[in-house]
Amino acid sequence: MNKKLGNKSIAGLLSAATCSLLAAPAQAEDDAWDVDTAVLYYAESDDRIQAFEPVISATKDLGDEELLSFKLVLDSLTGSSATGAVPSTQVQVFTRPSGNGNYRVAADETPLDPTFKDTRVSLSMNWEKPVDRYNRRNLGFNISKEYDFTSLAANALWRHDSNLRNTTWSYGLNLEFDEIDPVGGAPEPLTRMVDQNKMSSNESRSIVDLLFGVTQVINRSSLFQLNLSLSEADGYLTDPYKLVSVVDNSSGLPSEQWFESRPDSRSRQSIYGKYKKMLKNRDIFTASYRFMTDDWGIDSNTFDFSYRFAFDQGYYLQPRLRWYRQSEADFYNYFLLTGETPRYASADYRLGEMDASTIGFKFGRDIDEQQAWSLRLERYEQSGDSSPSEAFGQLAQQDLYPTVEAIIVQFNYSFRF
Repeated sequence: MNKKLGNKSIAGLLSAATCSLLAAPAQAEDDAWDVDTAVLYYAESDDRIQAFEPVISATKDLGDEELLSFKLVLDSLTGSSATGAVPSTQVQVFTRPSGNGNYRVAADETPLDPTFKDTRVSLSMNWEKPVDRYNRRNLGFNISKEYDFTSLAANALWRHDSNLRNTTWSYGLNLEFDEIDPVGGAPEPLTRMVDQNKMSSNESRSIVDLLFGVTQVINRSSLFQLNLSLSEADGYLTDPYKLVSVVDNSSGLPSEQWFESRPDSRSRQSIYGKYKKMLKNRDIFTASYRFMTDDWGIDSNTFDFSYRFAFDQGYYLQPRLRWYRQSEADFYNYFLLTGETPRYASADYRLGEMDASTIGFKFGRDIDEQQAWSLRLERYEQSGDSSPSEAFGQLAQQDLYPTVEAIIVQFNYSFRF
């Protein structure tokens, strides 16, 4: 399964730096490491994707505000993944991605690939060092490996303080190279699944991300952050495991399944703003908004709100609400009609018009300057137009965009040794 790391490393560094401005400074001990551990469990309903992800990161203060950090992530994913094919009033048979064997989907059921399974190992390192009183630089790299996917990335972030160090300007660059080695080889775009026409054994893509940001301290208890991100991706951007159904022009019954096809380039731009305020009772309010647009025709809006209630003895409760809306890609199709021969087509629901919401809370305790723990519990729901106007025949009876529901549980424990 393809994963996009993109400029998450840069954005993560900048976000962490921003949050630290409102946190009480901890005095690092000589030769001490600050360690953060986490275990995340994600489970979709109806036996869809389940993920188990342990994470460990460690940061060492080398002195003079120079920091060295490492992060190790392990991902294990199982379950059934939506292929993009439409449901039918008849039983459907699909060839496995390897070309060896097949699986059956019952009538009126959303086609899901039950063979989905993946494991990922990711290792990253970051080195932050002051250049002088007003400038800091951060250099990092990331390597991620799956059985069918390898990613290498390097990033750099420069931060400059001005206005009596109340304003921080940030400039980031991320370079990523991905090698995709799909099971059975990369399929020829828009060819029949049963033919298993393979284009090559592996494909590649490159991604360049730029980030420009400013963080302004408003007063002793509040700040505002604004980021502009630009991304250029070139190469193999198609998902080799996704299908699009070709249906009969009268009945709407699927007659063939084609491998999808996406453009070999993608330009994205996004703007992100965040406001954070600590109240007199030590509660913390955070609100953020992100707008993203790309040349595939996708526009998205993301709102994120959280409020941290501070209690005695370091306990806190932090409810959170996140809402996301996305328009569909220009080449997104629920299905294709017999005789249609587009250049690009995808029925991947991730490229369709959708709304998604996340609601939940985090409960935790900052025990002291050396220990803290938290438990996060959230519910995620994603929905789209399940009965589009273009549906006809038997398609008008089907759910063409099933709602996806999931629970997210995460436990964190931080300590120093």
